[in-house]
Amino acid sequence: MKTIRIALITAFALCQAPHAALAQDEEAEGEEAEGEEGEEGEEGEEGEDEGELPGEESTLGSICEVDPEACPKLDFDKEAARDIKEQVYAVQQVFALRVRRFELQPYWGFTMNDQFVSHPGPGLGINYWITQVLAIGVNGNYYEPFNADSEFNFQTRRAARIAVPLTEYQWGAALNFTYVPIAGKFSGFGDFIFQYDGYVVGGVGAISTRPIPIIDPDNRTFDFAPKLAFNAGIGLRIFFNRWFAVDLEVRDYIFSDELENTSIAQSPQAQQNKDNWTGESKLTNNVQAQVGVSIFLPFSFEYRLPK
Repeated sequence: MKTIRIALITAFALCQAPHAALAQDEEAEGEEAEGEEGEEGEEGEEGEDEGELPGEESTLGSICEVDPEACPKLDFDKEAARDIKEQVYAVQQVFALRVRRFELQPYWGFTMNDQFVSHPGPGLGINYWITQVLAIGVNGNYYEPFNADSEFNFQTRRAARIAVPLTEYQWGAALNFTYVPIAGKFSGFGDFIFQYDGYVVGGVGAISTRPIPIIDPDNRTFDFAPKLAFNAGIGLRIFFNRWFAVDLEVRDYIFSDELENTSIAQSPQAQQNKDNWTGESKLTNNVQAQVGVSIFLPFSFEYRLPK
């Protein structure tokens, strides 16, 4: 039994001997291959340190010959030593800064809601912007030479003997407050970007008016007299640059107007009495459209916003 066990162990050892020799040969070949790769890697690193990749020099030379501006000319050591003064703002800067600037608004106004007589005329507004969205200012309108009674009224009065009391305006002035609740931009004319803002305006002032003598024009004449007037409106401002814009505005001037008396006294003495010339007072809404421009002064400005 002991002899059989020794024979089996000997046979097993003889079978494993070729496998061990083959493993040793493969291990030796692997070590040689790693050594060769290491030498090639070192040579490649030395080649990269010493020069450029194959073909890179010829490609860069060709580019420089075709376009010399494409070749790098910066001193990178000098650029790296330069101080960086990049300014990054927490909020995007608005296109046109209004705060602490004056605004001149020349415009032309015309009546929108009176079909019997029109009151066009030039006007001028001056605003000072206390903040970016709030301004205080004044505006004035000049009407006297531009009042127009329609031809329809004249023909109707002459043919039907029916007349409607009319008034004409001389001038108007008001103290106003302007507030800008919305602002934005839109594109137009291809790729041009327009900046705009919408605003509301309101104030108090005076307007000088008088009745037009049409009931008894032979005996009556009226003088201009100022009346207390309130106004409220909305507008749109479209910027073409940082100091010039176009304005579109609709404003309602509200006041109590004095009208001509529609009845005529019988006696000549009563007809000459000025107390009989005027009739009732009527609350009047002169809705006026205004088209003009805005000029901001000074023309330039400087941002002082937190970063």
